[in-house]
Amino acid sequence: MSAERIILGIDPGTSVMGYGIILCKSNKMTLITQGVIKLSKYADHALRLKIIYDRVISLIDQYNPDELSIEAPFFGKNVQSMLKLGRAQGVSIAAALSREIPYTEYAPRKIKQAVTGNGNASKEQVAKMIQSLLSMKDLPEFLDASDGLAAAICHYFQGGAKTSGSAGSWKAFLSQNPKRKIS
Repeated sequence: MSAERIILGIDPGTSVMGYGIILCKSNKMTLITQGVIKLSKYADHALRLKIIYDRVISLIDQYNPDELSIEAPFFGKNVQSMLKLGRAQGVSIAAALSREIPYTEYAPRKIKQAVTGNGNASKEQVAKMIQSLLSMKDLPEFLDASDGLAAAICHYFQGGAKTSGSAGSWKAFLSQNPKRKIS
């Protein structure tokens, strides 16, 4: 792990995708940029994926991050939504890998836990903590952007990059979410 590194955090989505980029230097985090990619105006899912890929490549080329931190899809009831979300995550990871940027996935609860100390924190609580951690004057305009920043901050707190990542095994998921298990 170098003394200075740039982390790109992504909250994948096919309607709105959030991102945040931080500079980590001398045990201090500094906001570089944050934002969202609004995709809901595009009806074609394949076009949305292409836009995600192109925009992540653009962010990588502009800011030269050393690492990518991305929120892993969580278990949901709507299978089609999960598939679309997984595709958005996949093209984001593919963009990073095409530029030889290592990535790590984090479960949503892990990100919330790392940023707020509470794995069940609301998006608003995450945004307020990010505002404090990065000494931001205002809250991020979009909660998706603060979620992207949260992924980057979580990665910083976890200590660095892995060449690939996993949000954990099914066994770990079920132990953290016992009510989700169907007998």
